Amino acid sequence: MEKISEKILLEKGLPRTNKLAQIKTLNLSLMGLKKEDLPVYLLSKLHSLEQLDLSGNMLQEFPKGLCLPCLKILDCSNNEMEDVLSLEGLSNMEELRLENNIYLTVNDEHKVIFLLPKLRMFNGKDISSTGHHIRHGSTEILTKRVIGVWERSFSLPDPVTNKSLATVEKSFVKDACTQIKYGPSSLSDYTKWRIEMIAKDYFQSLTCSKQCSVTTPTKENESPVEKQMCETAANGTTSPQKRTRNTDITASPRKSSRLSNASTVEAIPREPSRLLRSPMKTETILSSPRKQTRTAIEAALEGSPRKSSRLESIPQKGASKTESPRKAPKSPAISTPTLRLAKCESPRKTVKDQPTPQKGKRTKTETGTPQKTANGKVPQEPVSLQPIHVLQCHSRQDSPEDFDTQLWACAFEPPQDCGSDFSGGSGTVATCGGETLCVIDCESGHVLKKYKVPGEEFFSLAWSTVLMCRTGGSARPCNILAAGGKRGLVKLIHPRVNLAFGEFRASRRAISIVRFSPCNPTFIFTGSYENKIILWDIGGLDRDYNFKISKLLVLETSSTPLHLSLVPGSQDRQLLSACDEGLFSFDIQLSKNIQKRNEEMEIVFPIYKKKDKKNSYRTIDGLSFLSDDIVASKSHMQGSIYLWSWSDTCASWNGKKKEVTAVVLAELQWSSTDIPYLSLGTCPGYGYVVCGDEKGSLWTYHITDNMIEDFKSGNTFAVTEVLGWPSPVRARKGPVEGPSINSVAMDPDLRYLVALTDKNMAVVWRREKSH
Repeated sequence: MEKISEKILLEKGLPRTNKLAQIKTLNLSLMGLKKEDLPVYLLSKLHSLEQLDLSGNMLQEFPKGLCLPCLKILDCSNNEMEDVLSLEGLSNMEELRLENNIYLTVNDEHKVIFLLPKLRMFNGKDISSTGHHIRHGSTEILTKRVIGVWERSFSLPDPVTNKSLATVEKSFVKDACTQIKYGPSSLSDYTKWRIEMIAKDYFQSLTCSKQCSVTTPTKENESPVEKQMCETAANGTTSPQKRTRNTDITASPRKSSRLSNASTVEAIPREPSRLLRSPMKTETILSSPRKQTRTAIEAALEGSPRKSSRLESIPQKGASKTESPRKAPKSPAISTPTLRLAKCESPRKTVKDQPTPQKGKRTKTETGTPQKTANGKVPQEPVSLQPIHVLQCHSRQDSPEDFDTQLWACAFEPPQDCGSDFSGGSGTVATCGGETLCVIDCESGHVLKKYKVPGEEFFSLAWSTVLMCRTGGSARPCNILAAGGKRGLVKLIHPRVNLAFGEFRASRRAISIVRFSPCNPTFIFTGSYENKIILWDIGGLDRDYNFKISKLLVLETSSTPLHLSLVPGSQDRQLLSACDEGLFSFDIQLSKNIQKRNEEMEIVFPIYKKKDKKNSYRTIDGLSFLSDDIVASKSHMQGSIYLWSWSDTCASWNGKKKEVTAVVLAELQWSSTDIPYLSLGTCPGYGYVVCGDEKGSLWTYHITDNMIEDFKSGNTFAVTEVLGWPSPVRARKGPVEGPSINSVAMDPDLRYLVALTDKNMAVVWRREKSH
């Protein structure tokens, strides 16, 4: 049965009439409509339609070929729109809403504003000045650069034939899109689209001039770009200076070139990718679920609706030139709401009846704290941790009243990037939650860098040290961050130089997990709600941060992947994935010519036998290696943490069945909470397993080598110490109750532990000196 018929249109249209041609307002919202449900032949009879509501449906694009000459107001919010080019025919459109179409980006918004010349209201905001800037602001500069590409490398064929013209045009358009770098990386798709459009128009003007041998007269309605093209074709306007670089980066969905002077940024007097250095009050430009805040940079851009890959910046007074990211000045710490810790120590519970390991010699650092012994064994004595900072650095609009934003992932910066302008190595941690990603100095509690993508919700992040090519052919290592979330995009950031240099779409749905490969630093795994894990290679970076993205492997999972761990010693061969419905092992060897693969085996646990109607215990929401062989993992509602042997488990697998029972070495007592997705962390060098609970406490387990030697299947071990919630105090409102701890991370030297909560608080713990 058709969802849309003439009868339905007449019933839902206003004014009430028996003729489609007389309907002026039509409401087709919340009907579950897809593109094929909208009959073009029938809707085309709505000659007088001025207002159309298609919100709350499942449209991926507007029906092509649909002509609605009087349509002025269109609501396509809360759909699944992927393409805005289908709206081009609605030339009289004045008001348009596209909120909550998660696949649309800032590039799509620029495209639709450019395509609809009369559009003045977008997502409920007046964009008159913004629209004028988008339609005309960069046209002249791009046109000159397109002409420069033509004059340097191309000429019309002789003799002129349709085939030869098509060949030259294709080559010209491709080179123009490849060579011309302009504006911020977040608008690279839009810029490439405009360049392609301008190049095709210019080529047509040349062929017209060649065939007619006369200058085309200026039309009354001729656009500025068409006018300039015709004038250039007739008068032989000279091109700008030749660029020295022509790097092929066509495989990268999002590319960023080095911003070296003000002319490379679209009407922006400063570099668009500087990091936020201090909070500033903002005002909304366009209303949408992905609200974009207005900074001085965006004011120069005349209200760009959304820049999804912009590192925010506070401009310096009197600045007139773009600063090179390579010479970025030191960024002072961002002023961040910090909750006051009570003077008393955090409440602790130390279990006295825990099996006591034999005491052995331990080494000490200069500060007198236990360090890994010379023979590679973990210290025999547990460490003492004290809370030193509670930060609200992910607040919406920097509001100290925001206790709703959930924080999901944190990771310490690797130590290779020693030239960083902030604390390098294990003292710097990156955290993500809500629409922001922060880089924090653990010792001072200062937020050094802050990256915001309005409307995004980041779920995962990861560091890697990659090589960047330098002038002369040499290369230097640099630490980069990758982060993903609900939009399905992976953002790539180099915090040291305050630059968000690229992004690529990893999934049509939300990204649940991001991990780099330790043995191949440019390899990145992404897990998504499409029930897939994909291995990508971003390649190396050139001096302008250009990169090529390529898909290497697709791993099919039966449910959403939550955690990924590469097996030590086999990091290029085996991957463990903790999923919503089990723990799986995958063969990731690239030597095999199979790009799509299913799991090699599923690891099952004793807790599965307790399944009932309410819980199967198969949601593995914690996974991490404690050593090269011992794995720590837990199931939702298990009430404990398993320590099991990877090698023994593999040895017990006969290869015939996919299921193999984990060889459990020990079981660690933990909270009996029913809250899912409270992940655990490990510090192998110090033999520590840590997992937070629903009350803000941290359960710590110190697993020594002597204990491991005594492990027997079925043994249960009590917690070493429970670090109670530090009870930070809000000004004039008293202590904050303990929230759920979503994620924990420790640096390799266990100098710091960071715990993220579901109430917008990041807690930094520091190891105290031994006495």
